[in-house]
Amino acid sequence: MSRLQQYQSNFSLGAIDPLLRGRIDLQQYYSALETAKNVLIEPQGGFSRRAGLKFVTDLTSDNASNGVMLIPFEFSTTQNFLIVATAYNTANTIRFRFYANQTLITNINSSGNSYLDYSTGSLYSVSAFELIKLYFTQNTDTLICVHENLIPFSIKRGSANNLWTIAQLSLTSPKAQFTKATSNPSATITPDATDGTVNITASSGVFASSNVDQYIEANNGFGRARIIEYISSTVVKAVTETPFFEKDVAIASGAWTLETGFENAWSSTRGYPRTCTFHEGRLYFGGSATLPSTLFASKVGQYFDFKADEGLDDDALMVTLTTDSVNAINALKSGRDLQVFTSGAEFFLPQADLEPITPSNIVVKSATRRGSKANIRPQGAEGGTLFIQRQGKALREMLFSDVELSYVANNISLLSSHLIIDPQKMALRPATDTTEGDLLMIINGTSTSGYRTASTPFAGGMACFMMNKGQNIIAPSFFETDGDFIDVAVDLDDIFVVVKRTIGGSAKYYLEVFDDDFTTDSAVQKSTSFSGTSYSGHAHLEGKTVAVIRDDIVDPSVAVSSGAVTTIAQPASYMEAGLDFDVEVKTMPFEAKLASGSVQSQKRRILEIAPILYKSQNIAINGFDIPLETFPISGTGGVPTFSGSKKTMGFRGYTRDAQITITQTQPVFLTVLSLDFKVSIGQWVELNYIL
Repeated sequence: MSRLQQYQSNFSLGAIDPLLRGRIDLQQYYSALETAKNVLIEPQGGFSRRAGLKFVTDLTSDNASNGVMLIPFEFSTTQNFLIVATAYNTANTIRFRFYANQTLITNINSSGNSYLDYSTGSLYSVSAFELIKLYFTQNTDTLICVHENLIPFSIKRGSANNLWTIAQLSLTSPKAQFTKATSNPSATITPDATDGTVNITASSGVFASSNVDQYIEANNGFGRARIIEYISSTVVKAVTETPFFEKDVAIASGAWTLETGFENAWSSTRGYPRTCTFHEGRLYFGGSATLPSTLFASKVGQYFDFKADEGLDDDALMVTLTTDSVNAINALKSGRDLQVFTSGAEFFLPQADLEPITPSNIVVKSATRRGSKANIRPQGAEGGTLFIQRQGKALREMLFSDVELSYVANNISLLSSHLIIDPQKMALRPATDTTEGDLLMIINGTSTSGYRTASTPFAGGMACFMMNKGQNIIAPSFFETDGDFIDVAVDLDDIFVVVKRTIGGSAKYYLEVFDDDFTTDSAVQKSTSFSGTSYSGHAHLEGKTVAVIRDDIVDPSVAVSSGAVTTIAQPASYMEAGLDFDVEVKTMPFEAKLASGSVQSQKRRILEIAPILYKSQNIAINGFDIPLETFPISGTGGVPTFSGSKKTMGFRGYTRDAQITITQTQPVFLTVLSLDFKVSIGQWVELNYIL
């Protein structure tokens, strides 16, 4: 039997897939965790209890159960807003509310209302499934919103926080040929040029104004031009796609055709754009119900004009992806290039020699063939673009490779794919200072029962990836709460979520925000001095048992009654009451790096553990509460945080795994920097019994 001193100095790989439990040959094994629940992996290598959730408002009365979407709106470097859209559904209405600094803006446009309603008319009935298809992009003070069943519309902020307008966009639609038809007018035609913009004169009145955007084709393809202007019944102006054979030479009747069947690309019959983005001075639309693989671009600087005219460099663009299958466009992302995410592959529009994209040089190149999941917006992070693969089982990063001169899409969730289950929403918060990493949050779909079960432990929760590409760190953990996460959005520094909770037997939809000063969920904090026993303002948690913290002292948990909590009668300068949540961190099965090989087949016992803590107030190890400072039952003054090493001994029993489990018995701050521990290793004794 031997004793080993071991040290896990960091947890920078986060929670890894159970399928890797036996991969002791991987160096990553020794900085990984088997479980990382409700903790955030720090870029320095430690982990901390996640921030609590501050209650903002109840969205239930706006029929959030029909569908809800959070939309960040950055007006300036100092003014940011959160727009909350709900499928209100009365007269097919989407309701929009506006928040600034976590506060609802009231008296919108001096109407006395704290919302704006947008009616979809008879185009479709608002539902949860439909609202999730809403896609948006922003330019200065205007948010462009598209939906495959809706005329695109805008949300615009005025000169003050309470001035907002919502209106349909007045778009000039491009033309598309849905049904091809040709005719052979009885007349000769004569072009005055072979290429470019030409005037075409007919020998008799065969043209009409409806011929604009239709095509003239001569000599079986030796001359093809799109009519751009009706001048008279005998004269039209056109732009050539294929040069005519000769100019000022009549083309005989029967040697040319008028190709019809063109109509507006967008309509209630044909559908409307599915996705959008601004890129290099143009507004791009992607896909529609009947043109799923077609990309549209406005004229330069004229964002609502999509009609192709004379093919000038600043003219509108329209191009269909050329592939061996139908790849419906799911998302567009403006980055190094315009990136196009479809159901079956990824594409990009390169810019040759830094020249802008024009009708004459536009080309769509294939990048990777992974496909992206619909209705989940890709997120840009440090030069790459993160997206969810079509099947919803992998997080990939689309990144330009200087070696291949194209894009690659690496699976960055390979080691933690178990945390991503039926993803629904995704958002990224860039690092706010040098001590933080980027945070990518992915909301999983809910279980059939609406809550997590033993068979669906990650349903309704949120996978959180802390990323620091400079240090090659991708560290996942898992967040859960008393309910289901429904949506997530980042408003500059703030991470907002919509949470579905069960209160008094009824489903409630709450807008909440992560706050580092909170240690409980759906919490309310009061910062004035108190001397009584009752604290009001908790009606949204009526009947729920909540944790109560006053001046860093944890009072006994109580049930909310009549919107208030009643606790110990002691003076306090502040209090917090909210829902506690479980914290659990479990190390990988112990493996010693010995010259003799693995110790996995041997019995092992942890003799002592010394966690290195930073500003912590409570920790339990393998089920034992470890005293840091004495927590008084009541009183004032609070409990100071503890930083340093805290040795713990007295663990009994041999196990096959020798794992360390860290939990908390109080909803207070915890940061673990590393673990120092001693392990005793012996031999298993195998006994054979004959009955």
